[in-house]
Amino acid sequence: MPDTPTRILVPADDLRAFSAALLEKGGLSAEHARTTADVFVWAARRGVDSHGTARVPAYLDLLAKGVANAAPEIRIESTTPAAAVLDADRAPGPVALTAAADEAVRRARATGIASVGVRRTVHTGAIGYYVSRIAEQGLVGLAFVAGMPNMGYTGVKGAAVATSPLAIAVPAREHAPLLLDMATATIALGKIRQARATGTPLPEGAAATEDGTPTTDPEQAVMPLPLGGAKGSGMSLAFELLTSVLVGAPIFTSFHTGDRTHRQNALLIAVDPAAFGAPEAFVAAVDDTLATLKHLPAAENAEGVFYPGERSATVAEERGETGIPVAPKVWRELTEHADKLGVTAPKLGG
Repeated sequence: MPDTPTRILVPADDLRAFSAALLEKGGLSAEHARTTADVFVWAARRGVDSHGTARVPAYLDLLAKGVANAAPEIRIESTTPAAAVLDADRAPGPVALTAAADEAVRRARATGIASVGVRRTVHTGAIGYYVSRIAEQGLVGLAFVAGMPNMGYTGVKGAAVATSPLAIAVPAREHAPLLLDMATATIALGKIRQARATGTPLPEGAAATEDGTPTTDPEQAVMPLPLGGAKGSGMSLAFELLTSVLVGAPIFTSFHTGDRTHRQNALLIAVDPAAFGAPEAFVAAVDDTLATLKHLPAAENAEGVFYPGERSATVAEERGETGIPVAPKVWRELTEHADKLGVTAPKLGG
């Protein structure tokens, strides 16, 4: 068996088609498979490899076990033009949240601002994708997600709340859109696993043992700690109220009373700048703001002055030209699934 290269570069279009083919063989419709693959490749292009094509094997497993619904009956419920709830019926997150983002844009065009709650999805993926999709239409996008508790809460022993993320995208004209995409945790679970594999100590205050005791030992760490202590845990609890409780599918209470069937819920908001005045003046002012920031004097030893999303947009452009790097372990998992499912993997360059 030939040695696996240490650096595997796959063209974005090839990786997207390969991922979609695997997901379709895993049970998704062709449309839903393409949508899910789009979200994964978007994240991989921007350097968010933890939410990129490395997620394909996990989603295939969720589909095989029936945790994710391969043929969901997605319903939109609404009693007012500016708000709706999308019942995902356990659809993969990329399918549900892409539909919710598009619905939020459609409604915001008519009402100025609109929100769409997502009930009963499985794993949302990189939520920056959905707000970016809204920003591509010239609107401001906001998103909140709540999930199953896997993070500490200030004053509580053990895991209490989720590493629930938020994302904001603001369109510009000359600059790449501002994209803030962050979790409420100090460190991602994936980073803890990576530190454990390499034996690298964790930063102070980033992770804790099962009973909530802070530790820098990756072998003892089982959960991240909230960003900013009470601030991060408070944000996570607020996001649970703004998503899960709002759409009638509480996760926090259910989890802590023994019902762990709920997975993730979300809330997407679209704001049309045209409702506040001239949209062209808005994007011009966004450009001016970002340009002003970038012209501020850089601190000593700083690489430069960057706004949220700027560097990942540059990475996306570079990877779009040179290909997306895929870790050998991930590539091996993808090709093993391809062999089982009868999917042809892209040929790698020399």
